[in-house]
Amino acid sequence: MTAAPAQALQQAFLLLQQGRLAEAERLYRAVLGRDRNHFATLYGLAIVRSRRGDLEEAVRLMRRALNQNPRLAGAHNDLGNMLEALGRYEEAVERYQRALALEPGLAAAHTNLGHALQALGRPAEAVAHHERALALKPDLADAHNNLGVTLQALGRPQDAVAHFERAVAIEPGFAEAYNNLGNALRALDRHEAAIPHYEKATALRPGYAEAHYNLGNALQALGRFEAAVAPYERALAARPGYPDALNNLGNALQTLDRLDEAVGRFEAALAARPDYAEALNNLGNALQALNRHEAAIACHERARALQPERGTAQWNEALAHLAIGDFAAGWRHYEARWSADGTGQRRREFAQPQWQGEALDGKTILLHAEQGLGDTLQFARYVPMVAARGGRVVLEVQRPLVPLLAGLPGVAAILAQGEALPPFDLHSPLLSLPLAFGTTLETIPAQIPYLAAAAERTARWQPVIGARARPRIGVAWAGNPANRFDRRRTMPLKHLVPLFQTPGASFFALQKDLRPGDAEILQGLAGVTVLGDRLADFADTAAAACELDLVITICTSVAHLAGGLGRPMWVMLPFSADFRWFRDRPDSLWYPTARLFRQSSIGDWDGVVARVCRALEELIQQTKA
Repeated sequence: MTAAPAQALQQAFLLLQQGRLAEAERLYRAVLGRDRNHFATLYGLAIVRSRRGDLEEAVRLMRRALNQNPRLAGAHNDLGNMLEALGRYEEAVERYQRALALEPGLAAAHTNLGHALQALGRPAEAVAHHERALALKPDLADAHNNLGVTLQALGRPQDAVAHFERAVAIEPGFAEAYNNLGNALRALDRHEAAIPHYEKATALRPGYAEAHYNLGNALQALGRFEAAVAPYERALAARPGYPDALNNLGNALQTLDRLDEAVGRFEAALAARPDYAEALNNLGNALQALNRHEAAIACHERARALQPERGTAQWNEALAHLAIGDFAAGWRHYEARWSADGTGQRRREFAQPQWQGEALDGKTILLHAEQGLGDTLQFARYVPMVAARGGRVVLEVQRPLVPLLAGLPGVAAILAQGEALPPFDLHSPLLSLPLAFGTTLETIPAQIPYLAAAAERTARWQPVIGARARPRIGVAWAGNPANRFDRRRTMPLKHLVPLFQTPGASFFALQKDLRPGDAEILQGLAGVTVLGDRLADFADTAAAACELDLVITICTSVAHLAGGLGRPMWVMLPFSADFRWFRDRPDSLWYPTARLFRQSSIGDWDGVVARVCRALEELIQQTKA
């Protein structure tokens, strides 16, 4: 080669190292114009095209270079990297293997081979090559990072953490390793610890969409939904149309009750990935929260068709059908709850078959609670109906409900969850009974009361509640915080202050577990008697409720207790209420003594309380007349 081309190649190499790719390419192509088969020129130009994102052209150039010099292991290794970036893993494996055949001690080729094998679902082989790379070169950051990825895929996140930490210690600017370290910590439920590593990754590489996305996920896992929005938006700025970021941003917005925005994000995710079942299901949930149940059902049906093995979409579809009174489809699809994500429910496995509604003819049937306390109280109404089919009913319920439900008609034996089960022939979860009985809107069993308070307990509560000098009102405002809909249905106590200040009534707080700040608010309210800490169990709550003239509550177990006792009850509901309260109705088909007060817009508890206050003032005036 003449001096001039040699000088040009040296200059092109320096430009390549400096990242001045366009200038480097011009020089390489000028040299290539004189000698189209020059190895070093073809090699350098292949690297330039690879870094500029033209991987197909880079592969063609590198193959031409290797035709001139097939004995250079590093070139085979680089060609493997290009092929792997194109998702052509089998071809990449072949190139890494050829590199190692030429130079068995090439540590980079070992770890790259491991990375490709991991992508092909061959993790055990991948581990061996990563470990070989580290044996050859202990401070190879790539090998530590790649081994960490493989170990995490093998379900060993703690081991992965150690290698990611070693990778960033060796190479402090290794953005990918910081991101992977965050992922491994999140796999260990150490979400808070993961956050600074994602932040470091994005500081090193501001356009790192995956790291922004993962930061959003960590914040969302910690319940910091408002904070999660910005990282998701940064991920989308770096990669417009990123389906997973759009979907999870939609989830965060939905939790924040920004439902119209959430719908838009889910729709954008589906525009980018039409077969995205999770986004379809989430879109259905957002539409349901907007009381657009028919549109929600269509989304859940499509999601179910895409993932028939998962019960999540089918269960959500069931909730939408039930909310609009379509019991035929609703109760049938509700059986999918056992395989649905987020329900916390798993099917009880018994050798005995599940009852389908046939005559029992003296057989013993186990009826078992499965969800929350309120669910058990609502569907316990079916117990006498089961007994009427000619069976002996053994009822298993949550321990706090045993004293109350022990006297339920039709119960031959009652036990608390966790106690040894007696022999039985058939079983049924309580919430499968509407399906077994073919319940329709017209046949909802609403004969109340079906619950009763023990006379001795009622006698103990009479002096506490006092004589009926004026209306005695029991109030409950919060449910189980573990319930996935708790944020929507629980009312912050501050909104109820105007109710407690209504003159002419006596108020009794039935809330057993107070949220932070509740005690201070209650202490500042004159004339409110707090009963929660004196209620030993639901039999006590039932006895107290029987002494009250009215129970005002949110959708929680207190509502089902008061309704089952046949007590006058007002229920304060969110904009889109749980399926058992249906959509738009001011009354309840399950509880004839109930009156429903719904939010007119999402989150409008003040409007609900204002209407309850007016209704209470009218009630007080009626009692005076």
